[in-house]
Amino acid sequence: MSREILTALVWLIPAMLLTTTGELFLKRGMNEVGVLDFAALDTLVPTFIKIFKNPNIWIGFVGFGLGSLFWLSVISRVPLSLAYPMLGLMYVIIVIESWIFLGEGLHPLRVLGALIVGLGVAIVGLSGVEH
Repeated sequence: MSREILTALVWLIPAMLLTTTGELFLKRGMNEVGVLDFAALDTLVPTFIKIFKNPNIWIGFVGFGLGSLFWLSVISRVPLSLAYPMLGLMYVIIVIESWIFLGEGLHPLRVLGALIVGLGVAIVGLSGVEH
């Protein structure tokens, strides 16, 4: 494996962790705000105001944005067909983080499914190490 690919994989770790952590904060914020229902026009503006004022939403967007910057570092080094499948590992990360930080259930089938998807896309990504 080339140095560029190894460097990209190293930068992929903070990209995934920042992105999934950003998603956790977005979820926490929306748990506080309530349902965003585009069909209920009378509640749409007040809901958007609540979203705009919620610090968890802001932290979530910052995490998501920082993760995107690391992601740019990854895709500047390796083919997208290699990098993108590796994001499947985020399925495993988000299940674990949601369990720890949001108290979501850790159903055995959810864990198994996340592991299978994460492992499968990692294998697909690693199988095509070409430039």
